[in-house]
Amino acid sequence: MDDATVRPDESGWIAVCELDRLKAETIVCVRVAGLDMLVIWNDGEVTACERACPHEQADLGLGQVAARRLSCPRHAASFDLRDGCISSGWSSPPLRLYPVRVTGEQVRIDAGAGQSG
Repeated sequence: MDDATVRPDESGWIAVCELDRLKAETIVCVRVAGLDMLVIWNDGEVTACERACPHEQADLGLGQVAARRLSCPRHAASFDLRDGCISSGWSSPPLRLYPVRVTGEQVRIDAGAGQSG
């Protein structure tokens, strides 16, 4: 999904994908408000985060998700999907997370409210 197809609702939330698609794919890459982001399904929860690794800018869309952690495909580090913190032993800013809500079968993101860790 890209900027040309997304429009915020009256409260500023942007629908980015269907929940069924996310459950089937685990990681969905989206572009919202000029930002490349990921929407992730793991352990029954939805998380939205920046797509580029804050450590070396690797494409986290190519990473693996398990136990509420997103691993970077370039190195052995992983990020906690609850707070964005990198695994111990690595020096990196936290992964930027974005507020997510599921409305019906739509996953929505508030891209303007992203926060690091």
